[in-house]
Amino acid sequence: MSQPFRFPFRVRYSEIDYQGIAYNAHYLTWMDTTIHEFFKHLPYDYTAKRASTGCDFNTVKATVEFRRPLRLDDDFAVELRIGRIGRSSLTFDLRLVVDGEDEARASGEIVWVHADQVRERSAPLPRELLDLLPTPAS
Repeated sequence: MSQPFRFPFRVRYSEIDYQGIAYNAHYLTWMDTTIHEFFKHLPYDYTAKRASTGCDFNTVKATVEFRRPLRLDDDFAVELRIGRIGRSSLTFDLRLVVDGEDEARASGEIVWVHADQVRERSAPLPRELLDLLPTPAS
């Protein structure tokens, strides 16, 4: 994917703390929302696949690096790139960016594993999904 997938947000009053900056837990919420929107954009309905296959994605890793805070009413976007595609896993590389700024306010990595929910074992990524995914970032 030459251009990252982007999803826009604005920091709302309910998302700031006493210091007037975005509370740290919201960064993962924004990243997770962007991943969901990315799948809708593909289009791939991973939530519907759970009912028909018994498999779903589990988050096994989530990291955030905070560089500069976001503040009330800041408009920003979360950029998503596929970092790695494994046999049963997907790595998402994410950046929170404000238009006109060169450096991301925060960045992160989220790793999902495709798993059989009954057996609690990893399962290969579906071919249907693999055919839709962009080439991982290098």
